[in-house]
Amino acid sequence: MFAIFKRPMSDPIKHECGIALVRLLKPFAHYSKTYNSHLFAISKLYLMMEKQHNRGQDGAGIASIKFDTAPGERYISRRRSTDSHAIKDIFNKVSSKFSEASQKHPLQYKDPSWVKTHVPFAGELLLGHLRYGTFGKNDIESCHPFIRQSNWKTRNLVVAGNFNLTNVDDLFEHLVDLGQHPKEKADTVTIMERIGHFLDVENERVFREGKAKGLDNKEISAVIARELNIAQILRDASKKWDGGYVIAGMFGHGDALVLRDPMGIRPCWFFANEEVLVTASERPAIQTAFQAPLEQIREIPPGHALIIRKNGEYALESINPAGIRKSCSFERIYFSRGSDPAIYAERKKLGAEVASKVMQHIEGDIMHTVFSFVPNTAEVAFYGMVRAIESMMAAEKIKKLEANPTLSISEKTKLIALSPRVEKLVIKDAKLRTFITDDVHRNELVEHVYDITYDSIQKHTDQVVVMDDSIVRGTTLKQSLLRMLDRLDPRKIIIVSSAPQIRYPDCYGIDMAKLGDFIAFQAAVSLLKKSGKEKLLTEVYEKALAELSLDQCKTNHVKDIYAPFTAESISSEAALLLSEGIKAPVLLVYQSLEGLHHACPEHSGDWYFSGNYPTPGGLRVVNQAFVNFYHGKNKRAY
Repeated sequence: MFAIFKRPMSDPIKHECGIALVRLLKPFAHYSKTYNSHLFAISKLYLMMEKQHNRGQDGAGIASIKFDTAPGERYISRRRSTDSHAIKDIFNKVSSKFSEASQKHPLQYKDPSWVKTHVPFAGELLLGHLRYGTFGKNDIESCHPFIRQSNWKTRNLVVAGNFNLTNVDDLFEHLVDLGQHPKEKADTVTIMERIGHFLDVENERVFREGKAKGLDNKEISAVIARELNIAQILRDASKKWDGGYVIAGMFGHGDALVLRDPMGIRPCWFFANEEVLVTASERPAIQTAFQAPLEQIREIPPGHALIIRKNGEYALESINPAGIRKSCSFERIYFSRGSDPAIYAERKKLGAEVASKVMQHIEGDIMHTVFSFVPNTAEVAFYGMVRAIESMMAAEKIKKLEANPTLSISEKTKLIALSPRVEKLVIKDAKLRTFITDDVHRNELVEHVYDITYDSIQKHTDQVVVMDDSIVRGTTLKQSLLRMLDRLDPRKIIIVSSAPQIRYPDCYGIDMAKLGDFIAFQAAVSLLKKSGKEKLLTEVYEKALAELSLDQCKTNHVKDIYAPFTAESISSEAALLLSEGIKAPVLLVYQSLEGLHHACPEHSGDWYFSGNYPTPGGLRVVNQAFVNFYHGKNKRAY
């Protein structure tokens, strides 16, 4: 067995999954003739999934539905993979079916209707999913899409999503109370079975009405396909869901849906023209795949579902009352691709927001400061920081020139030429693989995840400033990055985070579930012990335990752990905890909450920074996380 050291972030975390849906609005033959290929829909789905590859690398899956097939013909296809290159693996196998049909039946392959009948995935409706496993096994059975099968087309359900629910146990018990026997207690299965239950109820309603009108069973099947009230199915199924979610679904007869949570925690976009209707977790994926104008790509509003009928009609339907919008700010800081123009601007602003703090910590010594960044996702924020520092320096230069009109030409030239020194100090080395599995030797290898550019600074004279997008656990920072930077013998090491201190667990789709893992929490606990306030831990434990006994949690008692200290004192203590064995003084500079909201005003979901959870389930999770920590239980809080 070998270890693989993954993404070049100072704290690798797994996060949001990604979805992509393609609905052809014209007959299948249209695309074969117009684009001289039967693979139009497949190729567009592939491109949208590749452009969202950043959202999931634990696995992938796709499913398709063919319209108007004859009884006995296969109309639902699915393929999933946990290969290290899952997207490539899936689409290679799918396209091979088309190639095989072309070689074996060259004449028939020219006929789109023959292809649609005989080749898997030659359908009008396709759904793709990229998986990052925040919870559960990384096996093929954990990969979306999931299928709920039936001999009735209108009862077949295919589901995939980007979500996490906090109250799966309660929802599971409700399914049991309904008389079901779910095969496992997992949020994906629970969601699918809840939708499926009310889909069955709706089928029965229309069936009874058809029977009352004297229709035969075959006639009723067609009526059901036309009259299913999908919006009501979703209202009934989702009214008790607590979490962040975008759920995409397809019914066997051809209807489809994409449902977004009431607070808009998880993102979703859609685009439609005369030929297609598509949805994706990220806007640039749609822009690239369809060359779509930015203004024509719309966001699915919080609490709404995009419902697409088999006849091609579609509409946005209100499903759950929208709450106060709490779109995930981590999407803007790190998760989503920075090629979106709004995200690019926000990340530059995040860097600009911390520039004044950085200038204070370097004490204005630009001449002996080297600026850099790690990982690549921090690059845009780094540019924003450097540009802001340049602006501050320009203003200072003007003041000096006005105050000293007698400066010589050489002195003026030297003053004007002074600018931030930017170097590529840190380099992500090639992926390290080893058959050595013992902790000592593996940790030694972790130290070399990064490499440095030697002789890039003046030893014992220059200080280094390195921008990161976020600091969660500090593990790689402690075991690798700081050690590598220290080899340069800098006067001081300053690590800058474009995100605020991560203090609380996430429960809406990010793999940050254990409170004791966070370096900010560790620092606060350390400060409590140093200041003789350790009894506060027991007080908070008792409050959290009492809170968990309530039917619905209303208070985040973990906030009390941080209350005695300033953000700066927690940063200083975190730096001490991470810099053991480092020769140079280490400083941590974090984004402020105010700076985050100023940079990302439309994405106020900040519970992992502020502790202000948007749902009762989030409050339950944070209190449970503290109880787990207090008991030394290294397990998730949901």
